[in-house]
Amino acid sequence: MKYAHLLGILLCVIACNTSRKKEDHQLLTIQKTTTAPTLDGKAMENVWNLAPWHPLDQNWLGEAYSFEDFSGRYKLSWDEDNLYLLVEIQDDSLYDARKDPLKLWWDDDCVEVFIDEDNSGGLHQFNHNAFAYHIALDGNVVDLAPDREPHLYNDHIRSVHTTEGNITTWEIAISLYTDSFKDGSNTKPIKLKRGKKVGFALAYCDNDGSKERENFIGSVFVPGEDKNQGWINADIFGTLVLKE
Repeated sequence: MKYAHLLGILLCVIACNTSRKKEDHQLLTIQKTTTAPTLDGKAMENVWNLAPWHPLDQNWLGEAYSFEDFSGRYKLSWDEDNLYLLVEIQDDSLYDARKDPLKLWWDDDCVEVFIDEDNSGGLHQFNHNAFAYHIALDGNVVDLAPDREPHLYNDHIRSVHTTEGNITTWEIAISLYTDSFKDGSNTKPIKLKRGKKVGFALAYCDNDGSKERENFIGSVFVPGEDKNQGWINADIFGTLVLKE
């Protein structure tokens, strides 16, 4: 009787976990493009002229910063092959001290893109329920894998950036993979369709020459004192809705 009771509790817990649903917040409607942007860091295509800017202004980590030190904004579009991201960063210093892309990658200046393909939310630190792609200034893309080690995911994301003065413009193409993705496999990215919801957040690691990054600035408001949760918990991601 005791074991039957424990089994009932276990089944209830499993059912609750599998039926959980992420609460949509920061809902953004993203328009489809008929012509993919050229990734050259110049943002001259009509797709970017038509897309609205969104702010990158939530200080997830670090002391308050000035507008002269940092400001950021971004645009989004999509086609069946990729999610497209334009990021404009105004930063008075770009810092890339670590040449090994798998060492302390978060402490150099980098764009971080959080993707939850099925918008399911939940934990993803050491699994592929969601991805936290760190895009370095040299183009390498890093995230933690199920083996608890950092891996390169350069075939998931293509990026080009240009810098004029203190403004850096990033053009990024992101292929989306399901949570069944296995490292070292020949898994193909999914095709995107109208009406699909994607969990998404954007952030920037800002370092002006210190041993560690000074700030971590995100696109989504995170309640509470601990705002540095995106690399662990996809529940904090916003939600993109793909439209035509």
